[in-house]
Amino acid sequence: MRILLLGNTGQLGWELQRCLLPLGDVNGLDYPEIDLSNPGQGLREMIRAAKPEIIVNATAYTAVDVAESRRDLAYAINATSSAVMAEEAKALGATLIHYSTDYVFDGSKGGPYIETDTPNPLNVYGSSKLEGEQAVQSAGGSHLIFRTAWVYSLRRESFVTKSLLWARENETLRVVDDQVSNPTSARMLAEITAQLLARGRDHVSERAGLYHLAGDGFTSRLGWTRLILELDPGRGEQKTREILPASTADFPTPARRPLFSALNCDRFAAVFGLRLPNWQLSLRLAMQG
Repeated sequence: MRILLLGNTGQLGWELQRCLLPLGDVNGLDYPEIDLSNPGQGLREMIRAAKPEIIVNATAYTAVDVAESRRDLAYAINATSSAVMAEEAKALGATLIHYSTDYVFDGSKGGPYIETDTPNPLNVYGSSKLEGEQAVQSAGGSHLIFRTAWVYSLRRESFVTKSLLWARENETLRVVDDQVSNPTSARMLAEITAQLLARGRDHVSERAGLYHLAGDGFTSRLGWTRLILELDPGRGEQKTREILPASTADFPTPARRPLFSALNCDRFAAVFGLRLPNWQLSLRLAMQG
């Protein structure tokens, strides 16, 4: 199986590179080998030269606040590049695996979102990722779109690594308790992607579509932080003695964020017979290395 992995140095791409290797020939690329800030013929030619059977798109512009002032760059990477990949995948008869985000929703539902809920992104990042989803669907080729949430890894900067750093620098932490979603281990997300592809291209193509795929269960940023610090293997290095709840309004940011954007992943479980572990267990395993 010839696999083209785009974005192989990011936190998800790093894990995918290792999980996909047993499946065949994995060609992993990232910036500066590919420059998605100006997608066009160069990206098309690179895909055509690779002649992949599977394209895994782990690229993304994820700087949520910066995206508000760099709209063109966010759309180039999250939307236009995705459209090019989808078009070329269809032309080659390849399958595209594409990752999206819970930030396509506005958080006003009051419960976990299902795939048929109407998106209404609040920021440029969410809007650009939604346009990327729509481009993949419009291309009409074989694809799986996985909306995920709050992805983290200890090998790259993430909310988990930031929390561990903050705990070593501050006696008191104030963390928002009104943002709720599914913490998702990059390693677990990569592993389940590899499990699906191991079943064969026909199995995937017959089940093409949009799925929610995130850590099982949900929590607030505050609840997540508390468990991160509890499971910290270097707890003796922590300075933090209390963690206080705060509201999103206490920390103004350029980009608005959905408050309750948790994803319901029952459709994925029903179709594929798989489910990511609960977020607490995944975090415990991640902390063990």
